[in-house]
Amino acid sequence: MNWKGKRVLVTGGASFIGSHLVDKLVELGADIKIADNLSSGRLENLNGSRDKIEFFEGNLEESSFTQKAMEDVDTVFHLAAEHGGRGYIDTHPAECASNMLLDGMVFKTAFKSGVERICFASSACVYPTFLQEEKETEGKTVYLREDMADPFVPGKANADLEYGWSKLMGEMALKAYHKEYGLKCASCRIFTAYGPRENETHAVIALIAKAFIEQEPYEIWGTGEQDRNFTYVNDIVDGLIHACERIEDGSAVNVGTSDHIKIKDIAEKIFDIVGWRPNEIFLDTSKPVGVFSRAADLTKTKKLLQWQPECSIEEGLRKTISWYYTTKNKEEIKKKFQKLIWER
Repeated sequence: MNWKGKRVLVTGGASFIGSHLVDKLVELGADIKIADNLSSGRLENLNGSRDKIEFFEGNLEESSFTQKAMEDVDTVFHLAAEHGGRGYIDTHPAECASNMLLDGMVFKTAFKSGVERICFASSACVYPTFLQEEKETEGKTVYLREDMADPFVPGKANADLEYGWSKLMGEMALKAYHKEYGLKCASCRIFTAYGPRENETHAVIALIAKAFIEQEPYEIWGTGEQDRNFTYVNDIVDGLIHACERIEDGSAVNVGTSDHIKIKDIAEKIFDIVGWRPNEIFLDTSKPVGVFSRAADLTKTKKLLQWQPECSIEEGLRKTISWYYTTKNKEEIKKKFQKLIWER
């Protein structure tokens, strides 16, 4: 797909993933519009592309604002959402459930405005939680395959809290526009993204922040045995673009790695990179941790997208730590750390 001159709207484009996507699309020659209410996004995330984009600040749940943002747009990457780390989605169920209203407004307005193509940022939280209670089942490592989550099949719709259900319903709503009207669209199930511009509500940045302020004792939520397939943000962005280019029937596809990496092992890698180690580690099992084990099956991803993630966890951590240590103020983080990890 030739992106040069394409009129692209990125909702949530000032956010962590959204801003990296904007940078990449600008590099590819697209004409970019961003719609963001800056509830979690930051204008400074767009410093590298600010003079090359149109920015619209407003609420996408309001039809007049959404219509304005959709004018003369060919393609929509829909990333805007009420979201946060495990602490946020556990304690803000109503806000997370409101994503269904937001998604419906975006999809309906995009269709009525003549948008040709939509790429929806879904989540690995759509997968049934009972599939993620153990790393292995019957001696086999569990990898989440796209057909394991389906709202129309009994037993395959058991998403992770209100946030996961809202994303699954978003996928279903988007695909309905393809079924009825032929709208070209794709849903990308994003797995545990991390990287520069992410905030402390998410595990990797929270762990880096604790090392940055030299927290004693160093706190890890849960037992530390829980695992995720941590995926560097540039790989997430490449996956989104490949999916938008190659999927048109509303199918969902995994965008993440297939690596099961324990939280405690991430912490150890961080200690090694920064050259600091706490005297004591406190495993706080009173904190929310989500499912026990989560990693992606990439069979469909590799086949449909002709793509797979490239950045190793070691390389990604080094880049993220370098960004965090050179842009953050230690005293400021110490003062507001407890507040940061629970918000958006």
